[in-house]
Amino acid sequence: MNPKLDGAFLERQRLELLRLRATLVAATAAAESEEAEVRTQRTDGALEAEEDAQQLDALERGDDLVGRSIERLGRVDRALQKLEEGTYGVSDVSGQPIGRERLEAVPEALCTLSEERSLEHQQR
Repeated sequence: MNPKLDGAFLERQRLELLRLRATLVAATAAAESEEAEVRTQRTDGALEAEEDAQQLDALERGDDLVGRSIERLGRVDRALQKLEEGTYGVSDVSGQPIGRERLEAVPEALCTLSEERSLEHQQR
C-alpha cells in the first residue's frame, strides 16, 4: 500500500470509483442502445447516400465511445480490486507509489504518470 494514503482518502476514492463505474456502465449502455437503433434504421429501408454516410459516421463514433468506456471501466474495476487487496496507489507496472495528486485527478490510475506516458508512446 502507498504509505501516504490514509483511510479517509481511500474511502473517498472508493466512493468516487463506484460513482465513476456507474456512470461508465450507463454511458456504455446508452451508446450501445443508440448504435442498435441506428443499425435498425439502416436495415429498415433505402437511405439517401448522405444519410447513409452520416449514420455510418455515427456508428463509428459510437463504437469508439463504447470501446473507450469499456477500457476505462476495466481500469476502474482494477482500481476497486486494488482497494480490496490493499494495493491501491501502487503501480501495477513498477510497484512504485502513485502520487496522491494523480489519484485525485485520475482515481482509476494504475501506474505513475511517467509510466503511463511511456506505455502510450510504445503503443504509437
